Amino acid sequence: MITLRKSTERGQANFGWLNSYHTFSFGNYYDPKHMGFRALRVINEDRVSPGAGFDTHGHRDMEILTYVLEGSLEHQDSTGTSAIIHRGEVQRMSAGTGILHSEFNASKTEPAHFVQIWILPNQIGLPPSYEQKAFNLLETPGQFQQIAASNPENGSLKIHQDVNLSAAILSKSERLFYDLAPQRHAWVQVLRGELLVNDITLKSGDGLAISDQSQITLEATEEAEILLFDLA
Repeated sequence: MITLRKSTERGQANFGWLNSYHTFSFGNYYDPKHMGFRALRVINEDRVSPGAGFDTHGHRDMEILTYVLEGSLEHQDSTGTSAIIHRGEVQRMSAGTGILHSEFNASKTEPAHFVQIWILPNQIGLPPSYEQKAFNLLETPGQFQQIAASNPENGSLKIHQDVNLSAAILSKSERLFYDLAPQRHAWVQVLRGELLVNDITLKSGDGLAISDQSQITLEATEEAEILLFDLA
C-alpha cells in the first residue's frame, strides 16, 4: 500500500514571523485522516523570520528532531543546554518527564528554514536528554546516511523508538534502492527537489507512506534531498 501526501494539501499556519506547513494534524490544524503514521506524529516545515522564534515552552514524552535546511537556530533548554544548530546539523531532544526550551532564528538578517519531527517514544517517563550532530550528506552523495536510530551506528543520534531515520542527497538521474523488511513501514519526505519513488512523482514538501512493499526505488528527476523513516 502506497499513499501520497501532497505538499499542497498540508495544513498551514502563517503568523508573519513564522510560516509553517503541517504534514499531520498539529496546533489549530486538525484532520482525522492525517494524525501521523505509525510512531511518526509530526513533520512540520518551518520558516522563521530573522531574529524571531518560539519563546520558552514545554514538552513531555516525545522524541523531537530538528533538521536545519537553511540558516541557523539558537536553542536553550531547562537541562542547561545552549546551542546553535546550523545547516547540515540535526538536533535530538527527548522531552521525557518534561523539558522547557526556546528556539530562535540565530540570525538578525537571514531567515531560517528547518523541519521539525516528533516521534512517539517507546516508553514514557524517560529523563530529558539532548544531542546535536553534523551530517555532511555531500560526503556520501547518492547514499543513505543514518541520522537517528534506536541502535545508532556511525555517529547517528539515539532515538527512543524502533525507527531508523536516514537522509540522502541525490543528483539528477541518480537512483537508490532501499530494502524494507517484512512487517516494516516507510515514510519518504522530500525536503527539496523532485524524484520518483516506486514510479510516483514526489515534489518538495511531499510525503509518501509505504507498507507491504519489499523494496523502495528512488530516482531523482532533479537534485533532491530526502528523509526516509523505516518504522515498526
